[in-house]
Formats: sequence, structure tokens, C-alpha cells
Amino acid sequence: MSVRTAADRGRQVRLQLLSAAAELIAELGWNAVSTRVLAERAGVTPGLIHYHFPSLQALLRDAALGMVSDLLSGAESILDDARALDDARALDAGVEMMLGSLDAYTGNDRASLLFTETYLAAIRDETLRIELIVLIDEFRRKLARWLRDHGSNTPDDTAAVLAAAIDGVMLHRALNPRLTSSAVAPVLCRLVARGGE
Repeated sequence: MSVRTAADRGRQVRLQLLSAAAELIAELGWNAVSTRVLAERAGVTPGLIHYHFPSLQALLRDAALGMVSDLLSGAESILDDARALDDARALDAGVEMMLGSLDAYTGNDRASLLFTETYLAAIRDETLRIELIVLIDEFRRKLARWLRDHGSNTPDDTAAVLAAAIDGVMLHRALNPRLTSSAVAPVLCRLVARGGE
């Protein structure tokens, strides 16, 4: 029989709070999440929120940034898979693979809603904006390196526009479900190909 330590229980409560926060941001919207509702969803007392996090906003930030980080890591792993392709096909294939992974997001699913709410909250929350910029800049650097490795002459500019286009597709998916990878990939592949000229 294993004995759970106080540290183990603390980590478990922290994970419960982060998971509940991510769910509630998507369900209710960033500004509608209260300490009481969050504690109820996580199955803990409200005081534990402020024991584990400096504020409700800090908890919401951590939950949202964790989800965004996971989404970006998924895109980075696709680039790693595309590295094995030959250079002549790698640019198009990498873009198509990244966009194909976006087809799982409808615009109304939990991850899409959390993504949208996070971007909106970052407009007014300087700390969130700075931390989100760090995550996105790291993704852009990796994307630019991948583009450079596959023959792009303007990898930094192309990475910035490609990352913004991918964000836009994800944000617009709720408004236009026809923005699937098959509709968007040809356009973005042309953009990436021009970045290689």
C-alpha cells in the first residue's frame, strides 16, 4: 500500500485546479470564471485556489498557457516528422500536415474556445500577453529554422506569416467550418513556396 505524501496531494490538487480552469475558460469565458465556481468544479475548497496560486488570474493564465503550449508542441512534433521528407516535398508536406492537424478543431471545441479566450484575455492582461508572446516566438523560431532547413530564402518572415495564418484558421473555424486543411493548404503552400524564392 503506497502512502501519498502532502506534496503528492498538493500536486494532485494543483492539477485538478488547472484542469478545471481550462474547462471553465472554454465553457464560460475567461471573465466568467469565479473562485467559487472553479473550486466547485475542481472538488476543492475555495481557499486552496489561493494556497496554490497567487490569484485566480494567475491560475487561469497557467491553465491557458499550458494548453497553448501543448497545441504548439503538437505542431512542432509535426515539423519533426516532416524533417524526414526530401526537401522538394518537405515544405508542402509540412504545411499540409500542420493544417491537417487543425481539422480536429471545429472552432467550438474546448481547445479552440480556450485558444480564443486566451488571445482575447491577453489584450488586457500584460503578464499573459508577455508569456504568450514567449511561447509563440519560440514556435516561430522553430518554424523558421525548419523553413530555412528546407530551402526558404525568407524563413523568418515566412514563419511569422504562416504562424499568424494558422492562428487565424483556428480562430475563424467557428465562423467558417469550410476552412479545412484541404481548402487552406494550397494557399499557404503557395505562400511558403514563394518564401523559398
